Amino acid sequence: MSVSNQIMAFFQSSVTVLQSLVIALGAGLGIWGGVNLMEGYGGDNPGAKSQGMKQLMAGGGIALIGTTLVPLLSGLF
Repeated sequence: MSVSNQIMAFFQSSVTVLQSLVIALGAGLGIWGGVNLMEGYGGDNPGAKSQGMKQLMAGGGIALIGTTLVPLLSGLF
């Protein structure tokens, strides 16, 4: 295996790890937002509902970026 093939294999595995980390971060933020949203509905707290909805949407967006944009990094080189 040549050095350039080893570098590309390392880059591919790095992109896979990065994708997993970004998706996990987005999922964690989305779950946290869901908990805050339910807490806001339970206590009739509009501030917690708003914060929970923002976190839920942000988590979904981050997870979407992880599934769509991060794999495109592997085709960069």
